Formats: sequence, structure tokens, C-alpha cells
Amino acid sequence: MRTKSLKKNRINVVTLGCSKNVYDSEVLMGQLKANDKDVVHEEDGNIVVINTCGFIDNAKEQSVNTILEFVEKKQQGDVDKVFVTGCLSERYKPDLQKEIPDVDQYFGTTELPGLLKALEADYKHELIGERLTTTPKNYAYLKIAEGCDRPCSFCAIPLMRGGHKSTPIENLVKEAEKLAANGVKELILIAQDLTYYGLDLYKKRNLAELLENLVKVEGIEWIRLHYAFPTGFPMDVLDVMKREPKVCNYLDIPLQHISDDLLKSMRRGTTHEKTTKLLKEFRKTVPEMAIRTTLIVGYPGETEEHFQELKEWVKEMRFERLGCFTYSHEENTHAYNLEDDVPQEVKQERANEIMEIQSQISWELNQQKIGEVFNVVIDRKEGNYFIGRTEFDSPDVDNEVLIDATSVYLKTGDYYEVKITEAADFDLYGEPLNVTTEKPKRKEIKVRTE
Repeated sequence: MRTKSLKKNRINVVTLGCSKNVYDSEVLMGQLKANDKDVVHEEDGNIVVINTCGFIDNAKEQSVNTILEFVEKKQQGDVDKVFVTGCLSERYKPDLQKEIPDVDQYFGTTELPGLLKALEADYKHELIGERLTTTPKNYAYLKIAEGCDRPCSFCAIPLMRGGHKSTPIENLVKEAEKLAANGVKELILIAQDLTYYGLDLYKKRNLAELLENLVKVEGIEWIRLHYAFPTGFPMDVLDVMKREPKVCNYLDIPLQHISDDLLKSMRRGTTHEKTTKLLKEFRKTVPEMAIRTTLIVGYPGETEEHFQELKEWVKEMRFERLGCFTYSHEENTHAYNLEDDVPQEVKQERANEIMEIQSQISWELNQQKIGEVFNVVIDRKEGNYFIGRTEFDSPDVDNEVLIDATSVYLKTGDYYEVKITEAADFDLYGEPLNVTTEKPKRKEIKVRTE
């Protein structure tokens, strides 16, 4: 059996789902390492911990399939133990225990000490900010809060993650300092809702103050904001963004829809008019800002008229970055009481239409970048290209800058001034300035013969 060729009790952590799960896996791995455990991320190990996602149907299916895959390996003797944690386990533990009993134990999202105990490790309270990062060395996620207090009708996250709970500023600064000491240069701030940050601890929305503390951390060059909520957005954040060069001119703000009927049913607490006004205020205050949003099509009751309104609004707003998802009918959510009345094929057609519009917008915006010079961080090398990003792009989801690796030498994790020479729908091509473009020549050694 393969197990015999592996080092005993090597723990393989497998991460599914969003950046919040990536962060949680890194914290788990940090705790295991502090307990002198041999821990790896998505490599061979005889003990497997699967950190699952339970957000929408596709994610749930992927999580279940991954569990079944490792249970089969356990039955074949390729692994010894399988543990399951994360959102799917939090939401469906009794069902999973019944349907897939060969898993050794299931744990919810708040049961890290119990999971560690099952792995023969102790939870160490003093390990604030200690993580084994799994992202490229130059960036890391910084989760500033857990859970969510918003009442959105379609969302199951409060069921899996609980209510909003902010992490104190001093803890986050300490964590940022440790990341910077390990070579991290970009912090990607994540939470279910960044804009709610601080209300529970400081009795006010305190994201701006957090940013002002994080920009002081030596070694950090970029700070990026993900997952802001439009209702009650703290406008002082824009002042910090404008004033502090380390805070990227970038905001991820999922807006979901624009029809007043659907926004009301979705329980988003805003309207078409208020949303548009907010976006115009963003653009007025920080004209350089790249706005990323996500939309949902096929929500219960979405008519052709509602969809046409959404399409026209996307054309009007010209978002720099946009993603579109089809509605997923999630049990125990408020919207589950509504009839899921838009056929799946119509949902998919609508999502495709939105992305076609966005593709054209993105192409047009990218053409305007040709000839401009941007500060670009190099994330990795793929084939004949170095792959980088500007401050207007987040890893994995946004545009990338491709640089010919056959004619230039760049270092992963470093920043370069890059002139854009070509542009496609979602990719830019560029040439770095003030960098050697020729291969270094070998020094010729002359030998005296006389």
C-alpha cells in the first residue's frame, strides 16, 4: 500500500471555496506546525483534513466529491484518516455523518480546538497572526472579521459563519507585521462585510482607522479591499484611499442586482437610485478607482424587464471588473420560501449576456491603457511569460499583465514599472522599463599563449 512509502502522520490540508477558507486553512496549518506536526497543503499525506465550502450548489457538489474521493483512498489504504471541516460540515453535519460515515470526524467552522485535538495537537492561544501561508510569497489574505449580520435573502453564510465579529486592530497590525517579516508585500483585506468592521468592538464603522494603522507596517506596499457592502458604506475609507499610496485604488463591492423590486426581495437595504449615487460618489472622490462587482441573475421573480434594466445599468456604469453568477436556491435562506421560477437555461443565458457586455467594456477600457506605464507586481512565471498585476487587479479574479520571459529577467514578488504594449479583453501585455532585456553574456576569458 502507498501509505507505507509515506512518512507517518503527515497531515494534508485540502482547501475548497473562497479566500476566507484559504485563511482558515493557513491558521490551522500554523497551529499544527507549532505543535511540531508535519503538515502540507494539497500534497500527499496519510491524514487528510478537507476544508469545505457550502455556499452554493456547485461548491457543495465539489466538496462532497472531494470527501468521497478521499474516503475511497482511505478504503484502499492510501490514507489512514479523513477529517472534514468548514462551511459544508457546519451546515450539513448530521446529513454528512449519515451519508458518508467513513469520515473519521466532522467539524464546524468554529471548532478549530476540537479539530486540533483530533489531530493530537493543542490549540495555542498565543499564536496571534501565526499562519503557514499557501498563497505566493508576495501577497496574503488578512481576515479582519468573521460572520455576517446582514439579512440578504439568498445568502446562507450567516448559517455557516454566525454573526459579525471584528478582530481588534492591534491583533491585525501584529498579524500584518508577521506577514511582512516573512516577505509579504500585499495585504488583501477580506471579511463577509468589510464595511461593518468595528461596529461590534468600537461602536462605529472603523475600517478607515484600521487602514491608517496598517499602512504604517514596514514592508507592506499594497493594501487591497475585498467584499464591501453598499448599504452604510463608510465614506471616510475613500479619504484614506486617496491620501495613502499603500491603499490600492480598488474596491470589491458585490451589488447583486439593480432592480428595486429584486433589491427589496433580496433584502439589500438599498435602491437603484442610491446604488448609482454611491458609485458616482466613489468615482468623483477617487477617479482612479477600479470597481469590481458581482451580480446575480435568475433570482426568483426576475422578469425579462428586470433583466433588461440590469443590462442597461451595466452598460451605463462601465465597471472595471465584473463577475456574474446564476441564482442558487439555498435551503434555510429567506429566498428559499420563494418559487425558483427562472429556468436554469434562462439563468445561464442571462449570465452569458452580462459577461458578453462586460467583455466588451473591459476590452475598451484596456485599449485605453496601451502606452501607459503601471507599477506591476510579478506573481509567477508560466511558460514563456511572467504574470503580473497592477494595483487595479486582485489575484485569480482580475486582469493580468503578461511579460515576455524570453527577453527579460524578472523576480517573482518584485515590483516593476511596465509599459503596456497590447491589450485583450482581460489581459494586458507589457514591457518593463529600466530592466535588462538581453541575456547576460558570459565574460570572455583570454588566455595568454606566449
